[in-house]
Amino acid sequence: MNYTKTEENYLKAIFSLYNKENKEVSTNMIAEKLKTKPSSVTDMVKKLANKNLVKYEKYKGVTLTKKGNNIAINIIRNHRIWEVFLVEKLGYKWDEVHEIAEQLEHIKSDELIDRMAEFLDNPKFDPHGDPIPDKTGKFAERKKAVLLSEIGIKEKGIIVGVKNTSNDFLQYLEEKSLTLGKQIEVIKEFDFDKSRNLSIENKLITISKEVCNNLIVEKIIA
Repeated sequence: MNYTKTEENYLKAIFSLYNKENKEVSTNMIAEKLKTKPSSVTDMVKKLANKNLVKYEKYKGVTLTKKGNNIAINIIRNHRIWEVFLVEKLGYKWDEVHEIAEQLEHIKSDELIDRMAEFLDNPKFDPHGDPIPDKTGKFAERKKAVLLSEIGIKEKGIIVGVKNTSNDFLQYLEEKSLTLGKQIEVIKEFDFDKSRNLSIENKLITISKEVCNNLIVEKIIA
């Protein structure tokens, strides 16, 4: 059965919110994420429930059924593979690809996505460091990945992802050369505001606590 773009976006949003909160997702949370009215969310959730894509109980929230979960993971796989293709093969920057991939993710062709994945050497992570599920729906894991704010002074790490994928944040990181694959060392933390001095490419830069809480690094074990 084919589903509408709106239905798929709802399933993807519910998947994302559930994995973040690890509990039933409220209609208000969905409305906020999709920037729509709670009443519209309620109507759509009821339609998805009738198609056996979600489980919904009034005042308790929404969860995905196995069928709905599989569709959401497939859309996420499509989206992230398209992002890799746009960056690696078409030269887009990492802050330019999200909205384009939002449109391309709804193309109904598993064969196309599988061929693209193979062409790209089956990437495990997208240009923002988010894991790409394989054909079975299994997500890659980074066992040593932590927030930059969680590594100690004089410790080193490789930037492997971001929590905040907004264009403004990605452009800021680009300006500071804080992009995926770069090695950093924490030189100092300021007690006043928890901002940090970092060494990157033999340069010293200062970044805020907020940036540290949105950069994911893989610690280098000496």
